[in-house]
Amino acid sequence: MTGPAWLVLPTFNEAENLETVVAAARRVLSAAAPEGFRVLVVDDDSPDGTGALADALAAAHPDEVEVLHRPLREGLGPAYLAGFARALEAGAGYVFEMDADLSHDPADLARLLSAVRDDGADLALGSRYVAGGGVADWGAIRRLVSRGGSWYARRALGVEVRDLTGGFKCFRADTLRAIDLPSVRSRGYAFQVELTYRALVRGLRVVEIPIVFRDRELGASKMSWQITAEAAWLVPQLRNGAAHLRHPAAGPQAAPPPRRIDTG
Repeated sequence: MTGPAWLVLPTFNEAENLETVVAAARRVLSAAAPEGFRVLVVDDDSPDGTGALADALAAAHPDEVEVLHRPLREGLGPAYLAGFARALEAGAGYVFEMDADLSHDPADLARLLSAVRDDGADLALGSRYVAGGGVADWGAIRRLVSRGGSWYARRALGVEVRDLTGGFKCFRADTLRAIDLPSVRSRGYAFQVELTYRALVRGLRVVEIPIVFRDRELGASKMSWQITAEAAWLVPQLRNGAAHLRHPAAGPQAAPPPRRIDTG
């Protein structure tokens, strides 16, 4: 029997958004995941009280919400890796990652889960850059940086996934086990590229599900030029870092372009 769906929400200073996003995720997953679900808040010692608020939510909904407190802010990648490890240890069947700032619509959790659980994907990506997807509330420069980053990663790695930098995903639990999480190097937003690339190199089925990404309304963005620079520096190195994962059927070259599901 497949295990429950776990949603990993990394937080740093998200007190203004946390209650809303957790409530919305609980509503969606209650209907979409009859096998059960759990929302795991991974808080990096937020000074604004996010951790205490998460504890209150867990106390109010002990069967659905859990909190993992981390004493240091180490970056997005390590926070997700800690959350993934907890979910796998607890017997998760499917594991989501999603921003806690409501830029990802929790309603789309159901479509991502269906693509993996019902349609046979190993990894479903919420994609801004396939038919039916898009971005709202962004200025021209941010749109250019985002599209340019995905284009650069696509060219550097030789894959055809349109939205390599997106952070809204649903993994089959066995996918996380197959891509050797302890050896993941990225800490910032290059983490998103690295996980998807590792799945492709392993020969797993990756699909893109169109979503509309919206800018946060409350709180401050964690994006910085340092994070962007780290991604630009690390992406070309990912080929060598993931070489040990190559599926025998993939041969000496990179994995073939992934199949894509363009659902509305």
